[in-house]
Amino acid sequence: MKTVLKLALGALVSMSMLAGVAHAAGLKDPKDVRITFVVHGSASDPYWSVVKRGVDDAAALTGAKVEYYAPQVFDVVEQARLLDAAIATNPDGIAVSIADANALGKSVKAGLAANIPMVVLDSGEKEGAELGTTLYVGTVSEYDSGKKAGERLAKDGTLKVVCINHEVGNVSLDQRCQGLNDGLKPSGGGTEVLTVSPDPADIQRRTEAYLSAHPDTQAVFALGATAANPLIPFFRQKELFGKIKLYTFDISPEVLDSVVAGEMGFGMDAQQYLMGYLPVVYLVEHATHGFWPQNNAYTGPLFIDSPDKAKAILALAKDGIR
Repeated sequence: MKTVLKLALGALVSMSMLAGVAHAAGLKDPKDVRITFVVHGSASDPYWSVVKRGVDDAAALTGAKVEYYAPQVFDVVEQARLLDAAIATNPDGIAVSIADANALGKSVKAGLAANIPMVVLDSGEKEGAELGTTLYVGTVSEYDSGKKAGERLAKDGTLKVVCINHEVGNVSLDQRCQGLNDGLKPSGGGTEVLTVSPDPADIQRRTEAYLSAHPDTQAVFALGATAANPLIPFFRQKELFGKIKLYTFDISPEVLDSVVAGEMGFGMDAQQYLMGYLPVVYLVEHATHGFWPQNNAYTGPLFIDSPDKAKAILALAKDGIR
């Protein structure tokens, strides 16, 4: 994947160099372009570290200056403050995740009113469109992704599921679990939500307490790798694999290793590297040539549900790309 993208983007960069010769009205050389990312996920989150890798690779390839900001912990109020600060610097483009439209809406509208091109990534496709943005890079709706997962579980007879929510207030995680519930519902199944903090010890402790109080639970479904990673050693220590199923949205090297070992049922790959990579390309090309894609770019989900599939992308995951 990386090689293909480099070849494709190499052509785009070559085209962009022509902007320095033509100097068309309002357009820039790539080296003079400044893009800002403002996302809700902390850099310590394994999911978002892959997004950041995509951002860095695209910045290096295009030659544009790309700034990346995120709260230290999940905090949409702080994210809105960071977005306001970014807008005030009048960059050539902004990429933003919208985990909470109520918190981010005013700021997004302010950026659009300032005529700053904006790309929504990861979270908030519908919400971004309602606010006036025109481009989204990420998985199909979180709800639809969850519903697909629920239908798969129901087909296998797994009906009683608990969702582990590690970011309370992140609307996209609520949508994932709601979709999962609705995918199970026609078969008589459903979900409950267990709220936890991102702390691995808290995730393990609260999950253990829940399972003890709900012995009929058939599956634990993490809403992200931050929750899945500590659940894997917990399941091993408590010898739960083979008794209770474990699934997750998003992937990590730990998740892939577990799928390879025949433990986890599947991880849902959002290909979030592309969520960092593509907005840089789109926004740089807009600034240098005025190009603007007319369709959203859907990067997932892909179900990584077999050892062979997991092995195929494990090396990339350990390199921070998948």
